[in-house]
Amino acid sequence: PLEQALREGHLVPVCFCSARTGAGIPELLTVIEALMPNPAEGNPPPFLEGKGNEPRPYPAAPDPARHVLAHVFKIVADPYLGKMGVMRVHQGRVSKGGMLFVGHARKPIRVGHLFMLQGAKHVDIDEALPGDLCAVAKVDDIAFDAVLHDAQEDEHIFLKPLDFPMPVHGLALSPARRGDEQKLWEVLARLVDEDPCLRIEQVGETHQTLVYGLGELHLRLLLDRVRELYKGEVLTEPPRIAYRETVSVPAEGHYRHKKQSGGAGQFGEVYLRVEPLERGTGFEFVDAVKGGTIPGQFMPAVEKGVRSALASGVIAGYPLVDLRVVVYDGKHHSVDSKEIAFVTAGRRAVIEAVREARPLVLEPVVQVEITAPEHAIGDITGDLASRRGQVNGTRAAVPGSLVVQGLAPLAELTSYQTRLNAITAGEGRYTLVLSHYEAVPPNAQAALVGAYKAGDESD
Repeated sequence: PLEQALREGHLVPVCFCSARTGAGIPELLTVIEALMPNPAEGNPPPFLEGKGNEPRPYPAAPDPARHVLAHVFKIVADPYLGKMGVMRVHQGRVSKGGMLFVGHARKPIRVGHLFMLQGAKHVDIDEALPGDLCAVAKVDDIAFDAVLHDAQEDEHIFLKPLDFPMPVHGLALSPARRGDEQKLWEVLARLVDEDPCLRIEQVGETHQTLVYGLGELHLRLLLDRVRELYKGEVLTEPPRIAYRETVSVPAEGHYRHKKQSGGAGQFGEVYLRVEPLERGTGFEFVDAVKGGTIPGQFMPAVEKGVRSALASGVIAGYPLVDLRVVVYDGKHHSVDSKEIAFVTAGRRAVIEAVREARPLVLEPVVQVEITAPEHAIGDITGDLASRRGQVNGTRAAVPGSLVVQGLAPLAELTSYQTRLNAITAGEGRYTLVLSHYEAVPPNAQAALVGAYKAGDESD
């Protein structure tokens, strides 16, 4: 009766374990061995076949005489065997040296190495039958959640993708040895292949390599694996916030670049104005010069200087966005005007204009969805308000839980998982999606501008 209840889904055993200490793992293995139904009695996963929006259920059966059907549930980056796909055979017979197809791909892969995994040991086997867990090595085309089969048919067989929580707990990693950035990135890419709940990103404007996981413990375990595979010291720091700068009122700027050093000199003069644009518009450059005061061949140099200044920032070192730069006048010299002169004049003129245009620092604001037990919703909304956030509403989730929807500055949520765990006793989770940029409070802008000036002075 107990095994039947488990097999039919009426009873679900719950085992308490710790990934940190290993407590409860032996008991979990005992439960699996003693109580779980054998493959012939168990329920296969709900395979689907067909293409389009209406796939049909596929009745998989643990019969070694039928076509092969196996599911890759884990990817392992082995230091000696390379990328390994760990799979469960649900139907058919997987043989060493045989050919298999990955999903709906029409290029077959060869099963050159087939292993049974026993802890850290890899035992060579010749074949795997329904119910067996085995690993295929040195096959780069296999990905997590892939379905392997041996029938090259028009209708492909697949599983509905698993719904994983979004990794939002971020950490910046960098190699202690200069020049090892690509090597570290390759290690991280291998580990992301292993774990679908990891995400990596290279952020050009903050010059950081970021890795996102589900929490502090998740990233701590990742760091152990990174150091094992990278074989070097890895530095960590919190992710930097990708602030922006903009202007709030129109203003004008002017700069004359004149340099004489014995021979041919340098001369270029630029008059321009900056105008604010709506959020999210970006940058516009307008050539409004009349009468050839700046010859057309020098206008690209002016734009180059303007873009250089905007990319570097003016008041806090962050890129400028959502503004229009209109170049309306200038002067040139028939002999001394050169491209470098107008690059310099354009850069210095736009810096002057931005400083007069009541510049603002913008911060990213994210849409946040927090799923938590009903009893914790009051504390969550209060905590979100204390982080300069706003609650836009709530909706029902699973029984006993609600989803809080709102907006909050990203800078206030960099370590939010720790706080959410404290409020919900580890039962809460959240997702973030960039919504828009808006001006930071005056005190925050003063701190960012002050830090930028202090950095300039120290340099």
